[in-house]
Amino acid sequence: MFDKQLESTLFQPLLLPNGQTVPNRIAKAAMEENMADRQHLPGAALRGLYRHWGAGGAGMLITGNVMVAADAVTGPGGVVLDRHQSLQPFREWAVAGKAQGARMWMQINHPGRQVYVATNPQAIAPSAVQVEIEGYSQLFAQPRAMTETDIARVIGQFAETASLAEQAGFDGVEIHAAHGYLLSQFLSPLTNRRDDPWGGSLENRARLLIEIVRAVRVRVSPGFGVGVKLNSADFQKGGFEAADAMSVVQMLNAEAVDLVEVSGGSYESPAMHGRPQEETKRASTRTREAYFLDFARDIVAVAKMPVMVTGGIRRRGTAEDALSPEEGREGVAMVGIAQALAYAPDLPKRWLTAEMAVTVPAVHWRRRALAGLATMAMTKLQLRRMGQGKVPNAAAWAPGVLLSDLLRTRRRNRGYRSWLRRRGEE
Repeated sequence: MFDKQLESTLFQPLLLPNGQTVPNRIAKAAMEENMADRQHLPGAALRGLYRHWGAGGAGMLITGNVMVAADAVTGPGGVVLDRHQSLQPFREWAVAGKAQGARMWMQINHPGRQVYVATNPQAIAPSAVQVEIEGYSQLFAQPRAMTETDIARVIGQFAETASLAEQAGFDGVEIHAAHGYLLSQFLSPLTNRRDDPWGGSLENRARLLIEIVRAVRVRVSPGFGVGVKLNSADFQKGGFEAADAMSVVQMLNAEAVDLVEVSGGSYESPAMHGRPQEETKRASTRTREAYFLDFARDIVAVAKMPVMVTGGIRRRGTAEDALSPEEGREGVAMVGIAQALAYAPDLPKRWLTAEMAVTVPAVHWRRRALAGLATMAMTKLQLRRMGQGKVPNAAAWAPGVLLSDLLRTRRRNRGYRSWLRRRGEE
């Protein structure tokens, strides 16, 4: 069989600014797994899942959210890494993912106001602005505005988690500043209404992200990777816009950042789950898949570090298009693939010899927020199955999967609150 690897940029190595080499241009992008054990550590299920992905051919594996603060998680079953957690499970997790030669990066995150009341009614944010989703706002905690002490603590938490990730054998960290989480909240004028040095101008709103990048760099070695996941836009009127994203990347040019991943959206406007159904029907195959690519090409024009784009890529041709110049604009350096790898974990390896498109079940319900939850529940089902050594099941019934996921979350919320009490942090 003809070896397509010889002619494709997808399978060429990528040298990062810090000297680290990624074997190819395909990354397993972050997906929230909610598969931690009862101590919120990575256990056998996560090791099995990442061993599966590591054998699938992606050059880089980026974990789902690893939380920098034990009392601020995106959901129960999330992994927490701070000085109170044992490092050995993280070492075993890194070994599992890297066994076949992939680079293993840890996504580190703080949810800010995007915390469910049932998980923890206490939340912090740049300003006391609650999540607003029609019919569902009451599910989220009412945050309090952060103090200077809170801000200093969060900077230290990101730096500590990054340092521990390096000690555990990870190759890098990705600082999550997208999807409406805390750092994204600071960047957006909709959620950051502060009138101090951490709010107002874009430079002030980006200050926390920049300070975290610097604090992380101080705590890790020069060869350890530091990346940033950034929204191309919030897709909300008056929010963080594409021009803002370009300006923030220019600020990051002055820092030791090895990779910027471009995505978009938040809980309130879940663009990361795809375009609305009516737009999807009109869009070309390319734009139905790589729906942040145009934004990413604009960012490539101003970025000094490699840029990765994530957002619905399912075909080899789309991935190759993203890497290629178009209409006088450069392509991206890497492509991030998320949901497709939940249904076809060996997709990069298959692309070595042939084109293959992955069919990801679409949930098109009237309420986009509910559809987004169902989409995530379907994806998490596949991750759990792979963690158990099973194959994905794309034919699962979405309403039943969502209901099962909600019941599981309720049970795990109780366990999480009990764990917090034992740590004395509730």
